[in-house]
Amino acid sequence: MIHPSMFLRRALLADAIFSGVSALLLTFGAGYLATLLNLPETLLRETGLFLIAYAAFVGILGSRAAMPKALVLLVIAGNAAWTLASVALLLSGIVSPNLLGEAAVVMQAIMVGVFAELQFIGLRRGAAAVA
Repeated sequence: MIHPSMFLRRALLADAIFSGVSALLLTFGAGYLATLLNLPETLLRETGLFLIAYAAFVGILGSRAAMPKALVLLVIAGNAAWTLASVALLLSGIVSPNLLGEAAVVMQAIMVGVFAELQFIGLRRGAAAVA
């Protein structure tokens, strides 16, 4: 267990809020967004459903006074993998989004990558403070 820095807790909670808003938009607006972005509706809706659980998990983790370091590392690794998978999706040819769809995927990938970096910095700050 670690006692997270305030920076790490805020980075986790910001991730949970961003993911929660995205979850609602993707889950309930999948039909509209699919047409707007030229992305598969099923992909958008299932991503939204996943993000509901993810946002709840990260929100609970970020609200703890003490948390397992392994879970924080899991969130950081998951965010890094999500970023890479988003770029890989665009390069794979599996989907054919329009320009707005490509921009949306790239922007969310950048945002998720930023969260991974902020969480990593927060984890290191907490470790430095304990040592």
